Amino acid sequence: MQIVHDFHGPHVEPPIVGHVKLTWHEPTPRTPRVRVILHTCECRETTYELCAAGGQAFVRRTDRKEQTIHETSWTLTATTVRLFAQILRGEAS
Repeated sequence: MQIVHDFHGPHVEPPIVGHVKLTWHEPTPRTPRVRVILHTCECRETTYELCAAGGQAFVRRTDRKEQTIHETSWTLTATTVRLFAQILRGEAS
């Protein structure tokens, strides 16, 4: 029998001084399927997902306290991967 270890996604660092303020949009159903590439830890009220669909990528932000879901603009995957890394480091929010 294989043991499945508990896995937590990365935690988002608090925003640093001078961080980039992102524009968040209401979700738009552009494709029938979205693939979540990476997600942050579920232990926080706000979680982030690096998502890909239709040859582009975006970051989805879910705030469980406010019960809201927002997305960044859809763009090149490489650009969104860098943006997701900035969010994790507290350089963007």
